[in-house]
Amino acid sequence: MQQPRLKRPLPTRRRVLLLAIAGGAAAAASAMFARMAAAGPKEAAAFLAQIGKGTPKDGRIAIKAQEIAENGNTVPLTITVESPMSEKDYVKTVRVAADGNPNPGVVTLHFTPAVGRCEVQIRCRLAQTERVIAVAEMSDGSLWTTAREIKVTIGGCGG
Repeated sequence: MQQPRLKRPLPTRRRVLLLAIAGGAAAAASAMFARMAAAGPKEAAAFLAQIGKGTPKDGRIAIKAQEIAENGNTVPLTITVESPMSEKDYVKTVRVAADGNPNPGVVTLHFTPAVGRCEVQIRCRLAQTERVIAVAEMSDGSLWTTAREIKVTIGGCGG
C-alpha cells in the first residue's frame, strides 16, 4: 500500500533567500536601535526624592569607597551617618542611588534608635564610572546628602 503524499509545497531557493534577507535585515535594525538602558541624574534624583520632603543639605553622611573599582560587579561601600542615635535624634532612612545604572536605586535602609551607630557596609553593582549618591532622613525630618564618583574599569550591569 502506498502512503499518501503531503500537499505542502517545498521551499524554493527564492523563498529561502528572501527569508534569510528579511531575518538579516531585522537583526541589523535591532542592533542599530538597541542600546543599554541607563538611568541619569534625573532618575536618581526621583528615587532619592521619595525619602522625604525638602532639600537635602551637605554633611552628616559619608560614603567610603575605593576611588577606582577594578570590577563593577561588586563594589564595596561603607555609609556612615553622624547621629547620637537616641530616642529624640536618630537616622530614620538612608537611600543610596547610582546615576548610571539601568535601575538607579541601589538600596533603602531603615534604622531605629536601638541600632546604636548608623554605619553600614554594602556591595553594589555599577555599570560604569558614575556617581553614587546617599541621602539620610533624620527623625526630625531633616535631609542630609553626599555623593562620590567611583571609576569602574569593567562594568557590572551589562557593561
